[in-house]
Parts: sequence; structure tokens; C-alpha cells
Amino acid sequence: MRASGERSAFYAVGRGTGGLGDWVTLLHPPYTLWHLSYVAFGAAVMPPLVLWRLGGTLVAFFLAVGIGAHALDELHGRPLGTGIDGTLLWATAVVSITAAMVLGLVDGGWRLLPFVLIGGVLVYGYNLELFGGRMHGDIWFALAWGAFPVLVGAYAQHWTLSLAAGVAAVAAFFLSLGQRALSTPARTLRRRVTRVTVRLTFTDGSERQLGRAELLSPIERALRFFVCATSAVALAMVLAR
Repeated sequence: MRASGERSAFYAVGRGTGGLGDWVTLLHPPYTLWHLSYVAFGAAVMPPLVLWRLGGTLVAFFLAVGIGAHALDELHGRPLGTGIDGTLLWATAVVSITAAMVLGLVDGGWRLLPFVLIGGVLVYGYNLELFGGRMHGDIWFALAWGAFPVLVGAYAQHWTLSLAAGVAAVAAFFLSLGQRALSTPARTLRRRVTRVTVRLTFTDGSERQLGRAELLSPIERALRFFVCATSAVALAMVLAR
């Protein structure tokens, strides 16, 4: 249990009252931007770039991941501590995910149907920890939030995939594993640890003690830097097309 007044995440701005700040927190702004960047990765490696299809794919993933998946995640244990009503969270999740799936079918029809169905299974299976929680692990996270957005972003451009799209998906997969390797201990320190002390002994015999804040700070700085870097790379790839 986190200390009183401690934020549930470095991006959290809500006060647990169900107000606007809680809704902003629910969106996980940096992580949502990070994963939307993967959609742009995929689209940019399938020239010529069709901007309106990229835009539509970004909107669909924002609805499904940025809103729907995070609403489901908050329903499962209230990790962010928002005060948003449970019924409203359910409605938000179902409506946004359904809208994303419909948008995909309107744009791609039968050609995009397999991706739409897989996306639905991933978002519900991962965030609700269905199938005994088997889909709620690091590998599934990297597949669902890393590789999958790249492949859909690429396929939605011209209804085909390329070797470059596959390589970009592999890159997003490993970037997502890196994200998970940082975000998991960060969440643990913020939400489950109230006090920790680490003593460092240097080769010259001097010592230094690190507390919870000193351990958490470099992890979350790295996460912020990765968000900025991934987003910048995505923008550069799109501008290059």
C-alpha cells in the first residue's frame, strides 16, 4: 500500500474523486503516446504513406488501448486509485473498444477482420487477465502493445506486409520488453513499497544509503526519456515519407 498522498504513477494528476484529473491519469498519456508511436512505425515502413489511413489507425488504437484497455485495467484492482465509477469504467471500455473494432471494419472490411478479432482478444484477455491470467505476462504485453500495433499500422496502409514491417514489429516487441522491465519495478516501488534502504559500499571504503525515492527516480527518468525518443523516431519516420 502506497504512502498517503503518494501518486500512483509519475504521470498521475487525479485526486481520486472521479474528476477530470482522474480521466487524464486513466489515459496513461506517456504510455499511450509510446504505443501509438508503434502504429506510425508500421505505417512508415510501407511506402507510399497514406496519411488518412494512418490517422484512422491511430484513432482506433487510441480508442482501444488509450481508453478501453486502461479502463479495463483500472477496473481490475484500481491500480491508479481513481474515483471513476465502476459502471462508467465498464461502459467506457466497452464503447471505446467496440468503436475501435467498428472503425477497423469500416476501413478495411474483411481484409482487416483477422486483426480486429485478434485485437479484441488481446485487449480483453490481457487487461481482464482471462484464461487464468496466462495472457498477462511480459511476452504477451510485448506482443499486444508492441508488435501488434506495428503490424496493424503497416497492413492498414496497403493491405499487405513486408520484411521491413516484420523487423519493425520485432523492434517494438523488444522495446516493449524494455518498458516492462522498467515499469514493473517502478509500479512496485510506488504502489506496494513504503520504505526501503539500500547501502552502497564503494571501493574507497565510503558508503551511501539510497531510499525509495532514489531507487525510483532513475527508473522513471528512463521511462520518460524512452517516451520522448520513441515518439520522436515515429515522427521522423512519418516526416521522411
